[in-house]
Amino acid sequence: MTGRLTACARGALVELAAVLPAAGSFVVARLDGTRMPDADHAFYEFSDALLFPGYFGWNWAALSDCLRDLHWLPADGYLIVVENASRLLSGSTEDRQTLFRVLSRAVQDWADPLGRPDDRSVPFTVLLLCDRDEEAASLREEIARAMHQPR
Repeated sequence: MTGRLTACARGALVELAAVLPAAGSFVVARLDGTRMPDADHAFYEFSDALLFPGYFGWNWAALSDCLRDLHWLPADGYLIVVENASRLLSGSTEDRQTLFRVLSRAVQDWADPLGRPDDRSVPFTVLLLCDRDEEAASLREEIARAMHQPR
């Protein structure tokens, strides 16, 4: 099982096997998009939810580095749930797309077994929960566009 970055409606059925490891320990972090209207608030919420170390640099590169490391929270898998995701970084499309690229890169890095203990990938899943199916579909389109833009 590998991780993923996806958006879904709050009432959607999500199979646990698709987002959590079959056995072992896992970290679940819950964030709220309404508490992240801008990048500074997003950095704070991620730092608080995932207990980032004191050297966290409060910028996109530092967020990317911490999400791809998490040695201070060792686990067999990670699940980040962002509720009210349609309101996430609502003040800046550019910041939102940057966050989607950072999250996607973390998903990819955790899926790569090279350099990981026992040469195995670690599931890292980000679920962006929306109130309605239309909002989730719109976010999935935004994620796809963000992945195809130059960095």
